[in-house]
Amino acid sequence: LLTILGNSAVLATAVKRSCLLKPPELLTVNLAVADVGMALSMYPLAIASAWNHAWLGGDASCVYYALLGFLFGVCSMMTLCAMAVIRFLVTNSSKSSSNKITKNTVCILIALIWLYSLLWAILPLVGWGYYGPEPFGISCTIAWSKFHNSSNGFSFILTMFLLCTVLPALTIVACYLGIAWKVHKAYQEIQNIDRIPNAAKLEKKLTLMAVLISVAFLSSWTPYAAASFWSIFNSSDSLQPVVALLPCLFAKSSTAYNPFIYYVFSKTFRCQVRQLQCCCAWGGHSFSSDTSAENAVSVWSG
Repeated sequence: LLTILGNSAVLATAVKRSCLLKPPELLTVNLAVADVGMALSMYPLAIASAWNHAWLGGDASCVYYALLGFLFGVCSMMTLCAMAVIRFLVTNSSKSSSNKITKNTVCILIALIWLYSLLWAILPLVGWGYYGPEPFGISCTIAWSKFHNSSNGFSFILTMFLLCTVLPALTIVACYLGIAWKVHKAYQEIQNIDRIPNAAKLEKKLTLMAVLISVAFLSSWTPYAAASFWSIFNSSDSLQPVVALLPCLFAKSSTAYNPFIYYVFSKTFRCQVRQLQCCCAWGGHSFSSDTSAENAVSVWSG
């Protein structure tokens, strides 16, 4: 519920101000799409299986669940990586250079992210890697435990770990460290804090927000990655069901954090959410007259 409501608010506000969206903000929209997609397509089946105390459906539903989880997970990771790279380029480039990052460029980048994620999600279906149930039996993912004696499976895990986790994570860390150093040097050159330009303060806030989004995602998935790698080299029975279950639930909670981070750091987003609340409370009455429509336009123009 938190994931769907929060990210739906992000998407609704993005639609309302679509003409005003800057190119990097399209990546935020893409991240919200991936989070909502995961919640709508996967969570109901997992919740029903939890109530049933066993996986609902057979192998087909298990592959469906695991494939979508892998697809949306890789898409989110690569989107965060792209956000970090673009923020680094914008921070370290002149204004004329940063303007070269157009909406078309970002749209192409988003399309490449989805194609890359889809490629990795399909590979287990064509024989490189496997999908299977989690050790606790109420959800499905990459069948980590099948890679004990399989060179084919182990090569898939190693390559996937490097290209979908390690390299993107290192890129994110390197980009934000570079941005932090740039901001630190800029603040050192300004002795009087009252003379810091508003643009520099905004840049610092946007960077901090992006860092928190990345940290929340990586922190949520790290325990799950650790438990998964444990099951590669050890028997799945060596982990208690609750020990295997909690990291999985914590990883899935990553889809709910981003809207709260936006709400804390973005005054614009807070105002837009309040307007959405008013629209939901008053329904069509608020927009039934031409006067209210004119007021809405004047608010967005402002």
